[in-house]
Amino acid sequence: MLFDIERTTASGLPSLSVRGELDLATAPQLMEAMESLLSQQPREMVLDLTGTTFLDSSGARCLAFLARRAAAADVALQVVCPRENRPVWLVVDLLELHSLVPIAETVREPGDEVGP
Repeated sequence: MLFDIERTTASGLPSLSVRGELDLATAPQLMEAMESLLSQQPREMVLDLTGTTFLDSSGARCLAFLARRAAAADVALQVVCPRENRPVWLVVDLLELHSLVPIAETVREPGDEVGP
């Protein structure tokens, strides 16, 4: 499957939608797209992994870095991935990535507080 990052909006927020395998070969493309979006200084943004078909340790490391980078830029980052996306959640759960990256099954509305 081809890898693609689409720049769009989700619930009115700037969003990057990732399709395909997020791995050693494609993580740099996501980092570049995220840096481009962060340079526009949004208050909130969404990283949608719904269409991501594979996540390896390089992709997980990329997500952790991007979460730290967004926090440093004072940008509320929502990473979205439904539980049905087992290839991504397998890695998220195995690495306990959710302790570093704010991952939710759906996009919350702009300005809503992150729940427990």
